Amino acid sequence: MSDTTTSGIRIQARARYVPERSQPAAKLYFFVYNITITNVGSETAQLISRHWIITDGNEHVEEVRGPGVVGETPVLAPGQSFTYQSQCVLRTQFGTMQGSYQMVRPDGTSFDASIAPFVLALPTAIN
Repeated sequence: MSDTTTSGIRIQARARYVPERSQPAAKLYFFVYNITITNVGSETAQLISRHWIITDGNEHVEEVRGPGVVGETPVLAPGQSFTYQSQCVLRTQFGTMQGSYQMVRPDGTSFDASIAPFVLALPTAIN
């Protein structure tokens, strides 16, 4: 699990391996990850876009950028949270994800809320 706070926006991430959707013989390992974004600050912020950096066990890096998350651009008032689940497929049994969400305040100022690295791994891949 990862847990980090930037400018009052706390991001918690947790991933798990899904064996029934994976195809190890084809080197396709399916993971789901849950993200909770909480406004622990005193100002409203809206999530505008995402930037993910996905690194597999062979150090192959893939970057993903796009608007919002799961088709939404949530507005978080102080004390509010937004939770969603998404997925990732790796070609190795182990990898990491990290990145940021671009947030904007009502006055138009923007900032990047960091997503600390978290592990994608088969339960047997890490000792």
